[in-house]
Amino acid sequence: MDIQLKRGILDVCVLKVLAGGDSYGYQIIKDLSDHVKISESTLYPILKRLEAAGALTVYSREHNGRLRKYYSITDVGRERIKVFLSEWDEVMRAYDFIKEERH
Repeated sequence: MDIQLKRGILDVCVLKVLAGGDSYGYQIIKDLSDHVKISESTLYPILKRLEAAGALTVYSREHNGRLRKYYSITDVGRERIKVFLSEWDEVMRAYDFIKEERH
């Protein structure tokens, strides 16, 4: 899969998990595992990129005596999901065209 396309899809998948409530890295990976395979080395750069874009915020909370980073979706992140979904129809039309057999 094209790296840019995959990156965009993974970004939105992470945002979709966070749309269901604040979460932390390991739990995000676990929540995605039935849908998309993603490793920690892939997830954390995505989270940093989304934070830099204003699509999510980060805060720390103590858990079992250690600080754990939690991620929370913002309105920018919610809008990004909406835009992705509205553009996906166009992607699927292109897919259908490419897949179509022509003689």
